[in-house]
Amino acid sequence: MSTSRADHCTIACADALRGSGEILVSPFGVIPPIAARVARATTEPDIVLTDGEARAINSDGEVESWLPFRYIFDLLSSGRRHVFMMPVQIDRFGNMNLSAIGPHHKPKVQVIGSRGAPGNTINHATSYWVPRHTSRTFVEKVDFVSGIGTDRGGLVHQVITNLGVFDFDSPDKRIRVRSLHPGVTMDEVRENTAFDIEGDETPTREPTPDELEIIAGLDPENRRATEL
Repeated sequence: MSTSRADHCTIACADALRGSGEILVSPFGVIPPIAARVARATTEPDIVLTDGEARAINSDGEVESWLPFRYIFDLLSSGRRHVFMMPVQIDRFGNMNLSAIGPHHKPKVQVIGSRGAPGNTINHATSYWVPRHTSRTFVEKVDFVSGIGTDRGGLVHQVITNLGVFDFDSPDKRIRVRSLHPGVTMDEVRENTAFDIEGDETPTREPTPDELEIIAGLDPENRRATEL
């Protein structure tokens, strides 16, 4: 079975959840929700997802509990959650902008607003999914801080893009390359990042045949490829 870039992105997002245990995972986009289900079917069977309304669903697809929106804030403050968000801008420390591009008093572009990013980044693991890694997203300084980065005490876990996997395990807590998807070079990453970046050029691991079968079963129409 052949492996696509979308498959590598999916397995990278799934691997970001390794060691999570029993937590609520809130994945946004197309690929992260598939990845969360792959993780639950393989390495992390205790992951709980929501049905998008007010119920928590266990690994057997059964309703495990009533989880209305107001209870999410109690769970959030406990730290037992991992969210995948999709930033408009992100800097070298993982400060994230989801609010506006340009001066905040008169922005060029208005986006959806900070939403839950402030609370997410101070309370529990927060990862970012970026389908198109460009210097317009990876900027020297974000125009507005929606989610706080590691220089402000934020709990930013990983950033997964169409080019590779990035973390903040460097001594100064700056972003670094954790792995590059097959076929991607460090030069390509640097060309599409507006700040200096270093790290490991190890290829992102290949999904196993069983994982590829699970991915295909979860996404038979290959919608994951359209997100890149």
